[in-house]
Formats: sequence, C-alpha cells, structure tokens
Amino acid sequence: MAKESFKLIANNKKAYFDYFIEDKYEAGIALHGTEVKSLRMGKCSIKEAFIRIEKGEVFAYNMHISPYEKGNIFNKDPLRPKKLLLHRSEINKITGALATKGYTLVPLQVYLKGSLVKVEIGLGRGKKLYDKRQDIAKKDQRREAEKNFKIRNLY
Repeated sequence: MAKESFKLIANNKKAYFDYFIEDKYEAGIALHGTEVKSLRMGKCSIKEAFIRIEKGEVFAYNMHISPYEKGNIFNKDPLRPKKLLLHRSEINKITGALATKGYTLVPLQVYLKGSLVKVEIGLGRGKKLYDKRQDIAKKDQRREAEKNFKIRNLY
C-alpha cells in the first residue's frame, strides 16, 4: 500500500495555548469546487474558528477560506458555515462530553490527506489565566536553557 501524502494547510497554535486538548478527531469537510482549489493554494485561516453541533450535524464557523482568484461566479462566501463529516458514533461521543463536562470543540489544523481535505478537531477544556502563565513560564525556561546550551557548545 502506498504511503499517503500529508500537506498542512492551516494550523491553530492558539488552541493549544487557550485549551487543554484531551481528545482529537479527524473530520472530512463538505466544500465546493473553488474552495478546494483555494485550499490547495494554502488560502485558509482557522484562528477565530469554532465548531458547533446542531441537530446532530457538526459545523465549523468563522473558518476563512479565501475566494479563488479564477473562480468568478462560482466562489462562495469565505466565512460561510462548513459542514464537518464525522461518524454518528463520534458525534454522539462528542455531544455527550460537551453536555456533561463543560468542554468545547476547536479546529486544530486543516490539511490535505491524499486528495482529501481533512480537519483535525480537538475536544478541549478552557485554561484559566494561571494555567496560561505556567505555560509561558515553561516556554521561557526552555528557551533560556536552549540559549545557554547553544552558548556553552560554541566555546
């Protein structure tokens, strides 16, 4: 079996800073032709995006896919809600977690897997301000340690 290609289109680093991501799911996404062409060119942003479950269907809101330059009348609204494709059992599992534990759904990354566009969504619990401060402190410590290591190895 041939190895499938993987090309990252958009990444949401802020989601890892704002949430404790506890579970990840891979979802397909229902798109129109010009949106796929635009995604292949890397024109996508998921920084302000969020995900909701409505009537048993999963939708991504504020996911910005720039209009395709050569698309004329076939271009869709860049911020239209996009339907995410998940198995019924996964949707039920996510719905249960959202209802009981106070979790939220956030898109983590958009990528091409073979010829298909996929969205990785994370089930996350919001961080408090002190958790974010701890993360910043850890990052600063790691950066300082790498800097010291680099200086030590130069001499």
